Amino acid sequence: LVEGQIRYGLVCNSAGGILDDILVSRFLEKSYGLVVNASNRTKIVDWIAGHRGDIISTEAGHSELAFEDDTLDTVMIALQGPLAIALINQVTQSDLTSMRYYTGEGLLIDGTSVFVSRTGYTGEDGFELIVPERFAIDLLQTIVAAGQPLGLKPCGLGCRDTLRLEAAMPLYGHELSENIDPLTAGLGFAVKCEKPEFIGRDALVKIKEQPNRPVRVGLQLATRRIAREHSEVFAGADRIGEVTSGTFSPTLDKSIAMAYVAASHSSIGTEVQIDIRGKREEAKVVPLPFYKRAWKGNGE
Repeated sequence: LVEGQIRYGLVCNSAGGILDDILVSRFLEKSYGLVVNASNRTKIVDWIAGHRGDIISTEAGHSELAFEDDTLDTVMIALQGPLAIALINQVTQSDLTSMRYYTGEGLLIDGTSVFVSRTGYTGEDGFELIVPERFAIDLLQTIVAAGQPLGLKPCGLGCRDTLRLEAAMPLYGHELSENIDPLTAGLGFAVKCEKPEFIGRDALVKIKEQPNRPVRVGLQLATRRIAREHSEVFAGADRIGEVTSGTFSPTLDKSIAMAYVAASHSSIGTEVQIDIRGKREEAKVVPLPFYKRAWKGNGE
């Protein structure tokens, strides 16, 4: 990574299962920052601590990894949506229009150092600000006040979950887990099996040779009922998979879901049935993502 670049990555166990999906940011002076899922923080902190002794640098005097967990001293504010660029420029008093997707930089806001990245897990353009905890409430209030004329609304994880599902973004604890590997999850781009070594590599090389592993697919239901996580997917009398996430899409006005199904029933247009509380509902396999916004400018 070059300075300011950010990459989506996966932390794997020795069996190739996913411990977490993370963002890695390259800062100045060969330092890096990790953004992990909040529920996995302790697990990843322990994972890093447990592997510190495995790291050997080729540079003299740098054989030990310096690591700090800044979670409790910082707050992340995610500003997402079509008008995010206008609002972030106003709040930071900077012009971030040319900031490219999955890059970031340090800024001063009211004399406080913050890190602003053009990232987010909503399928929309947006920015994430990592700020000192003592400054977070004041900044959030400033953002909310400045965003009122633009229709800004504070929202929680329920809203984010609907958006990321419409954009077919896998979520840890649903599409991703320690029992699901990156290749089965359709995230092969995030692991490089041609690398000489990384934790889980050998297992992934073997998994890659398995042609009939389950496939993550999108499902569109024929009714407005919602297929929740763990709902079983059938093709006639045969159970062929399980739903990992489901919701009623306000953007598409349809019920949608992601599921892992047998490779033999993963083709677009395949008709299946989903068991929702004892009643089977018709559904079909549709392309992912369910919704894709028209990216503009450097937010592409």
